[in-house]
Amino acid sequence: MTAVTEAPVALPRRWTWPTLPWTAPAGLLLLFVLWEALVVATGVPATLVPAPSSLPQAWAEELAGGYWQDAIRGSLGHWLTGLVLGSGLGVLAGLALGLAPGAERATSWVIRVLRPIPGLAWVPFAIIWFGATPAAATFIIAVSVFWLNLFATLGAVQSVDKDLIEVASAFGRRSAVARVWTVVLPAAAPGVMAGFRAGLGQAWMAVVAAELFGVPGIGARMMQAASLLATETVVVYMLTMALLYGVTDAVFSLFRAKVLAWQR
Repeated sequence: MTAVTEAPVALPRRWTWPTLPWTAPAGLLLLFVLWEALVVATGVPATLVPAPSSLPQAWAEELAGGYWQDAIRGSLGHWLTGLVLGSGLGVLAGLALGLAPGAERATSWVIRVLRPIPGLAWVPFAIIWFGATPAAATFIIAVSVFWLNLFATLGAVQSVDKDLIEVASAFGRRSAVARVWTVVLPAAAPGVMAGFRAGLGQAWMAVVAAELFGVPGIGARMMQAASLLATETVVVYMLTMALLYGVTDAVFSLFRAKVLAWQR
């Protein structure tokens, strides 16, 4: 008597509440609906809390005047330059300290003193050194992301399995440069990428503060609108920042997936 093997029956996919494709957009829509309802119900002045229904007109006016486009161009330039500069220096410093434990010990107290100082605390020096220029905004953003990348890279390098380095040496990778390039960097790449992604968001948070002292960009435009009590315009630029962060984070996630495809 022979056994008969039956093919498994494919069950229909069951959607649960957290996996429904419309859950996230519905949550955002609900936020705006509740916001509008609270403003209408309480009668709070628009100069204090604008209603969501006033935002499209405010955005259209900024768009028609070219202010929105100019602000985005300015902030993107500051953000990208500061991000690349601060992240690059942070990764290099983290790599150097991770590969040289003696250097890490020698600089430990310097790092402990400087690390707690937020990027915004450097605003007075940025103005003194660079004036109200894009260079000042770039400096603030670079300082804000430097430490994130330094510690992420340092931790990633220190967590590399030492056995991998010994195996690489046994297979002919005897020079330090060869071991770093073929073993340390690939093994540390996920941690380095995680630090860069965190810095990407941190840089956007620093952009507004870096532009508040008059450097053209989203922050400066928000301050101009606030001085006129045009709170709906302020909210338009707040949402613009959120949109820019979402787009840049999504693009970086695709880039990260391609770079780390070898891990799959």
